[in-house]
Amino acid sequence: MSEIAASSWAVRLRALTPARVGLGRTGVSQRTGDLLAFQRAHALARDAVHARLETAALASAIGAISGGDVVRLHTMAANRSVYLQRPDLGRMLDERSAATLASLQNGRCDLSLIVADGLSALAVERNAAPLLERLLPQLAGWELAPICVVEQGRVAIGDEVGAALGAQLCVMLIGERPGLSAPDSLGAYITWGPRPGRTDAERNCISNIRLEGLSYAQAATQLMFYLSEARRRELTGIALKEDAHLIEEG
Repeated sequence: MSEIAASSWAVRLRALTPARVGLGRTGVSQRTGDLLAFQRAHALARDAVHARLETAALASAIGAISGGDVVRLHTMAANRSVYLQRPDLGRMLDERSAATLASLQNGRCDLSLIVADGLSALAVERNAAPLLERLLPQLAGWELAPICVVEQGRVAIGDEVGAALGAQLCVMLIGERPGLSAPDSLGAYITWGPRPGRTDAERNCISNIRLEGLSYAQAATQLMFYLSEARRRELTGIALKEDAHLIEEG
């Protein structure tokens, strides 16, 4: 393949994906521009992992969309350093937050919506409120628990929150592990019968929710499919598969 043809092929390939493919070279080395772009992406990913979620601002934005109170909670991971070194502490509420949930009405409800920083506060700050703005109108007729925002949370913290609120289902919106092309990807985890001890095999996941990935409308449509099917079949996880014929693009 000639150098010109190879260059043309690389340009067409890069137009199809944000992945680092078809990179050029100078002699045996990477080009300076490509190297600097890689270093910048790596820095953005590291910043996303270490950033602290602005829970007050996020709770205010979600409250404006939902029209209800938003409960702010914290896990037993006291700070970001502890959170990254002790994943187990990010799966349990601290005493104050557990007491806050216990003080709420402990009746039964259909669904608990929980938002947590996870491994990318940036993803949550950018994408959680716009997704909820699309999702909440589709939940008319569902009995919802107060929306919760959890700082220093892992996916499994939704099990404790959902169980405390008496929810049949919970949806955890959480920042996913940043990649070198996406430091702001939001994930949504759906769990039937949330309770401590649930495994990842008992959940369904929708990934890469962001402006450059899965749109908010598409994600809301997929969430409603899983929620409706989970309530009908009383399960989530590997036994509940997405049927593309049942999901219409939003």
